[in-house]
Amino acid sequence: MTHRQKRRPAGRTVLTVLTALGVLAGAALTGAAPAGAVPDVERIARGVTYEQFDIAAAKGVTHAHVVIVDLRDPHVHLDLLHPGAVAARAPVSRLADSVGAVAGINGDFFDITETQHPGVQVTGASVGPAIANRHVLKAAVPDGQRFGPALPPGTNTRDVFGVGIDRRARTDRLFLRGSLRTPEGLLPLGGLNQYALPVGSVGAFTTRWGSASRVRATCGTDTERGAPCSTDTYEVTVRGGRVVSASDTPGSGPIAVGTTVLVGREAGAQRLRKLTTGERVSVRTRLVAAVSRTRYRFALGGCPVLRDGQPLPGLDNVTSAVRTAVGFTADRRRLLLLALDGAPAFRSGLTVAEVATEMRKLGSVGAFSLDGGGSSTLVARAPGADAVSVRNHPSGGAERPVPNGIGVFSAP
Repeated sequence: MTHRQKRRPAGRTVLTVLTALGVLAGAALTGAAPAGAVPDVERIARGVTYEQFDIAAAKGVTHAHVVIVDLRDPHVHLDLLHPGAVAARAPVSRLADSVGAVAGINGDFFDITETQHPGVQVTGASVGPAIANRHVLKAAVPDGQRFGPALPPGTNTRDVFGVGIDRRARTDRLFLRGSLRTPEGLLPLGGLNQYALPVGSVGAFTTRWGSASRVRATCGTDTERGAPCSTDTYEVTVRGGRVVSASDTPGSGPIAVGTTVLVGREAGAQRLRKLTTGERVSVRTRLVAAVSRTRYRFALGGCPVLRDGQPLPGLDNVTSAVRTAVGFTADRRRLLLLALDGAPAFRSGLTVAEVATEMRKLGSVGAFSLDGGGSSTLVARAPGADAVSVRNHPSGGAERPVPNGIGVFSAP
């Protein structure tokens, strides 16, 4: 990993630096680059560039790695990086190389430890909703079941960053609209491929979940992640539109294509017990956007920090850490992927409030904080390379496997 330790000139932004690269970057951006700025930017691929620089923060100097993406170029797009199953993890570099991405960063916070539930398998599944290549992968866990720093007031686990099929970036909120039609009537679904279900609900698990145990989905409560696991659970397997089996305990193992496993807890379990083998059952799930009416090409969860060019109120301005973020400019078609360096000299990092301020300085009007600490990873191809390399220093000394990320794709 190369690591040029330089300070950013006063008043400089990533977007103005790109102006000097016009042809190389694939598009000319507004502003004028200061003298000597051109060598600081590396062209990764058509419409994709990389830069690194120092940031003077409250707890000391930290180092930033930024990939800039121009979606105005029709050859460039973003999508969700994921290992093929919701309840699985892999390093960002492996996720990127497996699908031919030229750059990427880690994504959402995730179920990383279950010390409060001894004997319960860690699923590795992410907190918020996830959409990949227009396909819904999962919905959000209850707010109290979230891993990661405290959410700012007025935000919740359903908040997402994504890019619509209109090729414009935005933050939004995605709600699950799911139902279970049975001979006794229509029942609402409280979850889809998520590691924690609301108390009293029924959740659906599909082949996209993977093979991890579904027991974790019945542990904790809507307000307390560490609360005991439910003692009243029930699981029903539906295949070809009919109930084929049932169990008092949630199971594990791969779920076949065309099969849905329904997991209920408390009142949800009691409703599932009324189903009998052979009964017709239909399951419908979709994610509904609360803000926009667009369909999303991809979306993932995290924490909004900048909206309409202003930091959200109540952002933490005390705890500094290595962090990852994504932002977009006013036209919603130019994006900045940022990961801080985890090397000992820079590990003091930024507070969440400083992340919002820095993303605004870089030209973002909207920004989203993603998982940080040992998860913070930014990868990008070097000129002429056919695989990505890790550009920052992960704070754990090596890449941490993560459930998803943002991938950058550029056709020649």
